[in-house]
Amino acid sequence: MPAQDLMSKTASNIDTAGSGFYFAPETLEKGKEAGLDGFRLYFLGRGGVMGDVNANVVQSAFGYFNPELLTSMWTTGAETMPAREAAALYWDCAAEYGRMKLGEVEGLAEFCEAAETILNATECDGLPLFAGIMSMPLAEDLPARAYQLTATLRELRGSAHLAAVRAAGLTPREAHAFKRPEMLEMFGWTEEFPIGDDVEAKLEKAEKMTDAALDCCYSALDEAAEKAFVEGTQAIAEACTA
Repeated sequence: MPAQDLMSKTASNIDTAGSGFYFAPETLEKGKEAGLDGFRLYFLGRGGVMGDVNANVVQSAFGYFNPELLTSMWTTGAETMPAREAAALYWDCAAEYGRMKLGEVEGLAEFCEAAETILNATECDGLPLFAGIMSMPLAEDLPARAYQLTATLRELRGSAHLAAVRAAGLTPREAHAFKRPEMLEMFGWTEEFPIGDDVEAKLEKAEKMTDAALDCCYSALDEAAEKAFVEGTQAIAEACTA
């Protein structure tokens, strides 16, 4: 099938499932044991794949947060644990989440093969957060590995989309205010923010540019792999939201 159709069939499931471990009770407990609350573990664990960098580097990769909030969470979190160590802890949490949620899911071997084909066909230029997560070692057991791959696929599209949002003439805050206005405060934005009449059209343009940027890697699958990938993402999303 055309790569755009493949992305259309799977993007929502990848987005939903790939973030499932972020604030899962088990993840929060691991963070607490390490001296990190859930929000600091999220910033440090997710951004730490890029190493012990300045908060501005993390902001450039995350995009949608108020820089003041991100800087505070990143710097105070790093006082407790080095970023790269937090990334390893967070990655282990992703693996454990996969073991907890995906143990009964069928077809994970075929899904993993298809997902790795897509990821290995992707060039990391301009996608620093994706490049960072690609440096993390994958678990050997299928439930953990399949979930880590799902989280990686989420970072792939998210990284490409953030670049596309900018290229479409939007700020990440504008895009966020239009798509998820109910989450603005959680992302650190407390003041009212006007949304221009052209934001929706620009976001549609950004989605098309995101698809175009990922066309090559999603085109790497043959028909059998496409089927396994679509069915796998569906099954994984259903298991993660059950």
